Amino acid sequence: MTRDLKRLLRPRSIAVVGGGAWCRQVVMQSARMGFEGDIWPVHPTAESIEGYPVFRSVDALPAAPDATFIGVNREATIDIVAALSQRGSSGAVCFASGFLEAQAEDTFGADLQADLLDAAGEMPVLGPNCYGFINYLDGALLWPDQHGGRRVEGGVAIVTQSSNIAINLTMQSRALPLAYVVTAGNQAQSGISEIGMALLEDPRVTALGLHIEGIGDLRAFEALATKARELNKPVVAIKVGRSDQARRATISHTASLAGQDAGAAALLRRLGILRADDLSTFLETLKLLHIAGRLPQNTVATISCSGGEASLAADTAVTLPLSFPALNDRQKTDLRAALGSRVALANPLDYHTYIWRDVPAMTRTFAAMADSDVAITILIVDFPRADLCDPSDWDCVIEAVKEAAKQTGSLYAVAASLPELMPEGVASDFLASDIVPFSGLSEALAACAIAARPSAASALPVLLPSAPQSAELISEAEAKEALAKYGLRIPRSRQCSDLPRVRDCSTAVGYPQVLKGEGIAHKTETGAVVLNLTTSEETCAAAQSMNATGFLIEEMIGNSVLELLIGVISDPAHGFLLTLGAGGTHTELLQDSVSLLLPVTEAEVTNALNSLRIAPRLSGYRGAPPVSMPAILTAIRAVEAFAVAHAEHLQEIEINPLICTPTDAIAADALLRLAR
Repeated sequence: MTRDLKRLLRPRSIAVVGGGAWCRQVVMQSARMGFEGDIWPVHPTAESIEGYPVFRSVDALPAAPDATFIGVNREATIDIVAALSQRGSSGAVCFASGFLEAQAEDTFGADLQADLLDAAGEMPVLGPNCYGFINYLDGALLWPDQHGGRRVEGGVAIVTQSSNIAINLTMQSRALPLAYVVTAGNQAQSGISEIGMALLEDPRVTALGLHIEGIGDLRAFEALATKARELNKPVVAIKVGRSDQARRATISHTASLAGQDAGAAALLRRLGILRADDLSTFLETLKLLHIAGRLPQNTVATISCSGGEASLAADTAVTLPLSFPALNDRQKTDLRAALGSRVALANPLDYHTYIWRDVPAMTRTFAAMADSDVAITILIVDFPRADLCDPSDWDCVIEAVKEAAKQTGSLYAVAASLPELMPEGVASDFLASDIVPFSGLSEALAACAIAARPSAASALPVLLPSAPQSAELISEAEAKEALAKYGLRIPRSRQCSDLPRVRDCSTAVGYPQVLKGEGIAHKTETGAVVLNLTTSEETCAAAQSMNATGFLIEEMIGNSVLELLIGVISDPAHGFLLTLGAGGTHTELLQDSVSLLLPVTEAEVTNALNSLRIAPRLSGYRGAPPVSMPAILTAIRAVEAFAVAHAEHLQEIEINPLICTPTDAIAADALLRLAR
């Protein structure tokens, strides 16, 4: 059930239960931020806290508070939550720790958390083990520590599971307007998805940032992404930590290719949620999203008065999915008129310093660089230290870029090559003119690349993962037969349990053929696979050399153009992860794979295959014939269909290699693990 967190996060009355330094800080900070509602301290013996009269208990309050900070021990917290819920309070922040997050050290933690949830009932609760929230729009703080923010009229909202990360983010001096900073703690009841939904619904919030350690409720997270799309408010996440999947022992290539973070990456991509890799880029991306939202394309233009900065911009973007479009005739004509003949015209542009302090000429230059084919025009400007230098000589560039943005209506940014060379006051001035002030050139270009990522998201709900279970490895022959029932093409084969039957099975299969020893996980590495056997004598000799519990004899598939890998693993944190990549002997050598979450559309599969480095071989490369894409898609669909039908027990599937020919796609090897 989704609870209404809006009254908790936008309260008109605040209660603070407890008398320690943490609780005094909550009262003091709310007063300093100019909170216009009621502030009611609650303590059994104190007379006043920070000048406010104290109430003896929750029951003694003049009304049910909209939001309550509970700063007492964990046992007393449960009693306070019950009292608030009975009074009809709109929500509470549980500061105390020692609940489920402490179960490794304290066996009572899980029971106490269950008691907490029972006490809360339908009343929203943040935490436990969290700092609460800061509402910079209304000056409402349930926050027991210092913070570095100011009141704003609109801005971005940030939700994090880490209270310490939240404190650090409030201390940013990048002029990023923070509307809310909310901590979720161990998410006993209200998770980051529910919190994010409530924040997005505030019309003063322009974008949402998530710092995620783990995603608990996949359906709630999908709902959050849907709400963001409906409201046209971008979401960017920084995902840290390890998924449960990474801690499971695996025996296939699929899991190792998917890696420890592939499930999270696939989920965010599927839901259209942007992703940053570090806090600095996270904040700069939020700044860009606050001003402009997502970028319509990945094209940028940069302007600087130094060749070194122009080269630095180009080199920094080399590894990013960004493009510097060549100047068109209109841009060249306008730039030449503004700069004269002594400047080489290019993108990135080094306009030299000939026109420095000539505001009209600088304005014409900056305006000329903007174009409909450019998503954002970035000036690279490093402002001098005000404590040692005179920054007034840079007023000309501030004035010129503002006027260029006004004249053209285009999106402009000003990026300092080093974060500390973008003063907060200057950045705030740019923001007021809808010019993005980037703190750091690397962060600026990374933010542009993130904001330009395609926003298309799958409308299909993810296939919910099975619970981690002890799984059994199914024999290759049985695995292939099971998958074949769902449409997977497999080789003609015979299975024999002992050496005497090998000759008869060999003859029945036909030549050339492949002999495989059964009861061995990694057959190739242990010599339990022999290819291109052309007589029964060769097959019998190969069988005698293997230390196997049985044998599988299959037809040898010829006319191979390409070998692929198809794998599915159950990732308990994110769903069923489908991995497609280079197969056979190229699996480890190329490490060329892409991961999606089931279910998938045909377009998603096709795009994934075309994103592989080996993709040119699909359509024919250097005279080689193309593979049969319909046959490959049929094989992938067969694996998907099996996974959907056996989701309750499936742990892992791997087809490697899938031998792709001009007319067919056949599973030469199959691995299957099911929980019995």
